[in-house]
Amino acid sequence: MVENAFTRRLADVSGEDTDSVGGKSANLGELADLDVPVLPGFTTTAAAYDHYVEGTGVGEAIEAELADLDADDVADLQRRGETVRDLISEGEMPADLASRILERYEELADELGIDDPEVAVRSSATAEDLPEASFAGQQETFLNVAGRRELIDSIKHCFASLFTDRAIAYRENNDFDHFAVKLAVGVQKMGRADRASSGVLFTLDPDTGLEDVVTIEAAYGFGEPIVQGVVDPDRYVVFKPTTGIVEKAVGGKAQRMVRRNGGTKLESVPAEEREAFALSDDRIRELAEYATRIEEHFGRPQDIEWLVDGELDELFVVQARPETVHGAAAGNVLRTYDLAETAEEVLDGIAIGNAISSGSVRVLSDLREMDRVEDGDVLVTEMTDPDRGPVMKRSSAIVTDRGGKTSHAAIVSRELGVPAVVRTGNATEVLSNGTEVTVDCSTDTGRVFEGELEYDVTEEAVDELPETDADVRLILGDPGRAFALANLPVDGVGLAREEFIVTSHVGYHPLELLERGEEERFVDALRTGIAKIGAAFYPDDVVFRLSDFKTDEYRNLEGGWKYEPEEANPMLGWRGAARYYDEAFREAFRLECEALRQVREEVGLENVVVMVPFCRTPAEGERVLELLAEFGLPPAELDVWVMAELPANVVLADRFAALFDGFSVGSNDLTQLTLGVDRNSEKLAPLFDESDEAVTRTIESLIETAHDHDRPVGICGDAPSTIPEYTEFLLEAGIDSISVSPDVAVETLLTVAEHERNG
Repeated sequence: MVENAFTRRLADVSGEDTDSVGGKSANLGELADLDVPVLPGFTTTAAAYDHYVEGTGVGEAIEAELADLDADDVADLQRRGETVRDLISEGEMPADLASRILERYEELADELGIDDPEVAVRSSATAEDLPEASFAGQQETFLNVAGRRELIDSIKHCFASLFTDRAIAYRENNDFDHFAVKLAVGVQKMGRADRASSGVLFTLDPDTGLEDVVTIEAAYGFGEPIVQGVVDPDRYVVFKPTTGIVEKAVGGKAQRMVRRNGGTKLESVPAEEREAFALSDDRIRELAEYATRIEEHFGRPQDIEWLVDGELDELFVVQARPETVHGAAAGNVLRTYDLAETAEEVLDGIAIGNAISSGSVRVLSDLREMDRVEDGDVLVTEMTDPDRGPVMKRSSAIVTDRGGKTSHAAIVSRELGVPAVVRTGNATEVLSNGTEVTVDCSTDTGRVFEGELEYDVTEEAVDELPETDADVRLILGDPGRAFALANLPVDGVGLAREEFIVTSHVGYHPLELLERGEEERFVDALRTGIAKIGAAFYPDDVVFRLSDFKTDEYRNLEGGWKYEPEEANPMLGWRGAARYYDEAFREAFRLECEALRQVREEVGLENVVVMVPFCRTPAEGERVLELLAEFGLPPAELDVWVMAELPANVVLADRFAALFDGFSVGSNDLTQLTLGVDRNSEKLAPLFDESDEAVTRTIESLIETAHDHDRPVGICGDAPSTIPEYTEFLLEAGIDSISVSPDVAVETLLTVAEHERNG
């Protein structure tokens, strides 16, 4: 065992040693006590760095070079940074320090039973990976380092990287003393991720801060291309309470970083491997379990890098640091963005940041052009890296050709509070300098529109809102908005619409996919959409309405014309419950049930409630309940509600109450069928009135009968969202829950609270 002030074994350090070995090395030492697998190694100390600076005599020269620096002067920053790095990396390592490092390297070689083992050499700044500030990615990492001379040189280059342009600018802009930050260097056995996979994960959703999920990105080979945005990784979302997999999305993974001739290189990935997932379900869950364990230990959300060693077929965590965007956020303010006008969509990609912004396009193809980026520009580039940091903070939005949700562009844009659209494929070709555009990241799909469009921003301090006796729930169709809306102080979702998921994420008629033998495509898309909404609002109920397409809507789906009759009045035709038991549609309904079964049983989201729409008779209700049981959703094991949207549901409410666990008023259909008014008729539009006494008396009658049979009643029609006084009527009638669109949720909650307060 080598004992000295300049190096320490990773297994012997902990969080108490951050000032000595830096955040990265200290955190890795902590993991050993958590039964989290970490590659063996050692670290130099801050004392070693000080000894090097003193022994080489470069301190005064560095101080003189950085005096009076203007970090916003990119050209001058680049010139001074290069001079300082040369001063440090060209110095001669003091003999006593070199001896201590090489002794520790020999000790590692003995432990591994390998002469001159290949190691990864990673910078670990003493102010890095702290909750208060992120220096992530600002210092260097060297892979596949083998031999004594190479190790010493790599450590010197790590020391020099404390003064990269981006690190100098970061310290200048955040009032850190350049000489108060020290640099330790972690040295670990090189994991053979080039023969397997690696990636990054967050113990929350990195865009919205939702803390009930782990978000993983994975690709083949070493992980640097993921962080740099060079490769489009797979994306997996895991629900923490159950380790159920909410979402799996295959990335392009066109390239992977592998070892070649003592270094690394990018190579193409064969097509069949690109189309396969980089991780098995078991590995995904294993990663999520380690991530949750690490987060619980450190007591805050984490940003974690990991790899699978292809030689050992084992998973290792190579870095854990605090997540610094949502984890450091103060207060609980919900900010929502909505476009107020539309224009031609230019391109789309993955949305980062849940915001909207606009500005003038500036395509950046070379670092030498950074001084052309002005405040408020929309930065467009193939990808970003830490060197582009000085101009990213000037931008109103960022658009890249490549990258994923954990790429450098994504991470930095979140920290800066700047919306970004990544993985557009061709933004640098499509967008031109000086063009005015609007970048919309308010949903999962980021979109770039022509021109500067008007948009609305709403802010609500959700922690100051009152609780209510009557539940206020959401009407939600787009699963892409679920995580962003999870902080709303609502009591779950009263209506989750299947139709949006099918049209937006499938596009095909389910019978067409069955005929093609692609039923998994339908099930997977529906399962993912339901699971995202269920996870976002867990443990509150999410009432998922089974399919309620009309025949004309089904015909609009790919292949729909082959399976759908042409009806004179689709609104009163083959829709809702009548479809499910029909032999012509029964197999398609089975797919819906399978998706729901997987959400409840495999993901573990038992808060998902089923709702049957347009159920004309109790006998029809019985047939649907029997089918649910046959297809893996026995009504005895879950709540099944029925839409109350036909007069028959109200007249026979006692009999429907004997079958179903609750009612949800569909005010649109109930109004049109009570008043005999086609809700799509422009001619009769003045007669379509949810406030008509015939309609309100019908709702009052339903609530009274349902309560007599101990069944709750909610409402999920448009009326409460569009007619403020309608909420007052519903509360007077004794409604149990009111579901509204997200934009009026807070307003509705305040209305309910005031009504209850005034009695």
